[in-house]
Amino acid sequence: MDGALRRYALGRHGRGPKAGVGRKGDQWVRYGRRVITADETLTDFWAARRAEDPSLPEAVPEAWAFGATPGHADGLLELVLSGTKDGTASSMWDYEATGDPLPEIGELSVILDGRGAPRAVIETTALAVVPFDQVDAEHARAEGEGDRTLEHWRAVHERYWREHSENPRGWEPDMPVLCERFRLLWPGAPAGS
Repeated sequence: MDGALRRYALGRHGRGPKAGVGRKGDQWVRYGRRVITADETLTDFWAARRAEDPSLPEAVPEAWAFGATPGHADGLLELVLSGTKDGTASSMWDYEATGDPLPEIGELSVILDGRGAPRAVIETTALAVVPFDQVDAEHARAEGEGDRTLEHWRAVHERYWREHSENPRGWEPDMPVLCERFRLLWPGAPAGS
């Protein structure tokens, strides 16, 4: 996931546009970093967060799920909650194709689980656009997936963008990638992270 930066990637594994679509109650949820409507559950979730921390903005942030499927969303969410994942990547071409706004530093997002339930709040802390073939090992490690190597990151993200891209170009070795870093605000970072 949108308001700010829609994540298109495997890391927001995708915060990506076309990852998948599911239905929760009377709302549609798109996996991959797409906005959902602020229904009662999301509104209540945000009201509870604001009661704990009145400095949070009144407006409900964009809500989205990582990944292309509900199972993928749950797995990536667990990496965030454990403190293993604090990075994601998105295709700039997907942003161009969909017209979604780019994320911004300081932007808050509500992260949904695979059923569309709000489970976490993150804040974007850094953004950089680099060609796919120049994404570095540090960013691959921050995404927290697989063996956390650059080789794994490249293989998984190439496959993801080939299969789930919302732009006609799909994947190219020099495609522009938005590398995003974030911090977990709620439920709070695990001890030792």
